[in-house]
Amino acid sequence: MLPIENWWLNALWSVSPTILLGLVFWFIIRVIVRADRAERHAYAQIEAEERTRRAAATPESAEAAENE
Repeated sequence: MLPIENWWLNALWSVSPTILLGLVFWFIIRVIVRADRAERHAYAQIEAEERTRRAAATPESAEAAENE
């Protein structure tokens, strides 16, 4: 029977690649999600500015849209 001298060290060494790859995957997904959130926020802001500009440019169409 083999002695188990460094059992915890062997277990840690065996699991560390999986943990490291998991952390890298988590970091990449986190960056993607945050970039998507920022892009959606910026797009919504641009949309709001465009709506405001269109409403200011053509007051008749804005009133017609409100009446419908």
